Amino acid sequence: MEIRSFDIEGVFEIIPDIYRDERGFFFESWNREKFLEKDINLNFVQDNQSFSRKNVLRGLHFQYQPFDQGKLVRVISGRALDIAVDIRTGSPTLGKYISCILDSETNNMLYMPGGFAHGFLALTDAVLFYKCTRTYKKKWEGGILWNDPDLAIDWGINSPVVSDRDNRLPSFKEYLKNL
Repeated sequence: MEIRSFDIEGVFEIIPDIYRDERGFFFESWNREKFLEKDINLNFVQDNQSFSRKNVLRGLHFQYQPFDQGKLVRVISGRALDIAVDIRTGSPTLGKYISCILDSETNNMLYMPGGFAHGFLALTDAVLFYKCTRTYKKKWEGGILWNDPDLAIDWGINSPVVSDRDNRLPSFKEYLKNL
């Protein structure tokens, strides 16, 4: 297993060891002991799975404290551009984001701790699976507009398919004002 870090503290990409032969392949997508060996101590309490058609964009979603969720995201089928935006007040990287292509060939995963807004763009029809460190609480859900000019996320597409709900999310400045 290889761990790649980003310029934003707490976010990292995990590339598992994949064992391939003429029958197919095998890899461990989660092994608590191996993660602990890498000083990654996570307690997952909920798994989610979604399917999105090509060019569907979902996000940017999060849960407010004290129910903010850490997420370990991977693509089971297809490819997706995964985005994590730092929304932690007091963070030196507040408002910065990382992007990572996740695909079912490399089976790489992206981990973001609580305090991040998450979104993705399906680059192909894609099934995403993610483990969460806290359960979903509708009352505590929040979001930020996916195409907010202050965040300036490069989604690589001009006209993604976006839900009405996601198109009505507040701007990053509005999010900050309401804290």
